[in-house]
Amino acid sequence: MGQAFRLLGGPARSRVVLTLAAALAVDGADKGTVAAMAPQLKAAFGISNTQLGLLVTVVALAGAAFTVPVGLLTDRTRRTRLLAVSVVLWAVATALAGAATSYGWLIASRAALGAVSATAGPTIASLVGDFFPLKDRARLYGLVLAGELVGTGVGFALSGWIGAVLSWRVAFWWLVIPAAVVVWFVGRLPEPARGGRSRLEANQAHVTDERDLHEAGETREQGTTREPARRESEPAGQAARHAQVVPHQDLVLDRDPRRRSTLWAIRYILRVRTNLVLILASALGYFYFAGLRSFATLYTTHRYDVTTSVATSLVLVAGIGAFVGVLAGGRIADRLLRGGRVNARTLVPTVCMLTVPILFAPAIHATSLTVALPLLVAGMLFLGAANPPLDAARLDILPAYLWGTGEGVRTMLRTLCEAAAPVLFGYLSANVFGGHGGGDGTGLEYTLLFALLTLIAAGLLGLVAIRAYPRDLATAEASTERIATSDPGPPGRGA
Repeated sequence: MGQAFRLLGGPARSRVVLTLAAALAVDGADKGTVAAMAPQLKAAFGISNTQLGLLVTVVALAGAAFTVPVGLLTDRTRRTRLLAVSVVLWAVATALAGAATSYGWLIASRAALGAVSATAGPTIASLVGDFFPLKDRARLYGLVLAGELVGTGVGFALSGWIGAVLSWRVAFWWLVIPAAVVVWFVGRLPEPARGGRSRLEANQAHVTDERDLHEAGETREQGTTREPARRESEPAGQAARHAQVVPHQDLVLDRDPRRRSTLWAIRYILRVRTNLVLILASALGYFYFAGLRSFATLYTTHRYDVTTSVATSLVLVAGIGAFVGVLAGGRIADRLLRGGRVNARTLVPTVCMLTVPILFAPAIHATSLTVALPLLVAGMLFLGAANPPLDAARLDILPAYLWGTGEGVRTMLRTLCEAAAPVLFGYLSANVFGGHGGGDGTGLEYTLLFALLTLIAAGLLGLVAIRAYPRDLATAEASTERIATSDPGPPGRGA
């Protein structure tokens, strides 16, 4: 345990990383469970590939509808309490899904789950920004994001085994147990002060709560600091200044953006060019991953003529590549950043997105598992490596008081793409690329190959982000410093 704490950066960082990762893990386990139980759900309710995809789509659509309001709430309320309540409601929705007696009931319970899970993206992104220094943020964000992959793998493996031995209902119900444990830990996680006073240094023993700082006279109302908390300038700020990067003066803020209206906040977020480009690139990447995840077990069983349990094990092996990539991507980007590469957090994901199709195309087309599996593992590694730098970059280019709203907007657009992917993949495999109702390997093979165009488009968007990121980083730094020095009053709520 001591060695693990040292690898994560000490007791305080370990507590935060593991708690936030666990919150993402329960959501990932649910997604893995739906994919692993695809054959049983089709048999139990007599549904098609398209209807199966709709089970994932309704979760994403419900999430998209709630993420922007949740993002605004994240910037204005205690985030740890908001996250804990959402996990409780998530557990209730999951239990109802396991009790479904009809397809309509199952769809309704999934929609409720999506509405609740919308909380995770904005709250966790905002907490990561206030807990972790900029110089280590991509690496530590990667560790948090790894929780979702671990949860997805557990959902595939354990839920697949439980469903085979007991029933698909129990495969859903058992998820309530880890959710209850997560609620306990999240509810006891201190709320960090906004603006940097609670950021955790390496080997720090305790997490400082916002209320402790307030009682000590170091914060004023709503968590901003009495003494201006400068945005850390190492190493991104130094690299930007060394390159003589000039901020966009028309985007530099001089007052707390939470005083402005919701519409103004959304318009501002979308005016930040790098943010808009990264939102689109991330959405395209998640589009492909959502479709791949939804039909991975079904594709493997038909393509290679293996049982569901073997297929879920193979998918889990491929997922290990994504897990390694998530851990490596942030670390590589942070190392390049410390070396003076100011656009490292856009460069790394761009290279990854453009590499994935080169590995996935021959892997999907291969008829031998011996050939396909190593290529899939390598492709998943690059796909996973893109996410931590992307997520950290979006925090870098927005003022701290807009992190929740920014992530809410991003998650809404991303989940709309995730919502479309399973249904579109199912429709293309059944009705465009043929193959006996879309269930065999041929229809899904051509669907998965065709959809690789989305990853290529994401990589091309990344080329734009590489150029735009340094100025947007400088603009966000200038905004944070100007707000801290010129807006001493407590932040208000957007009209």
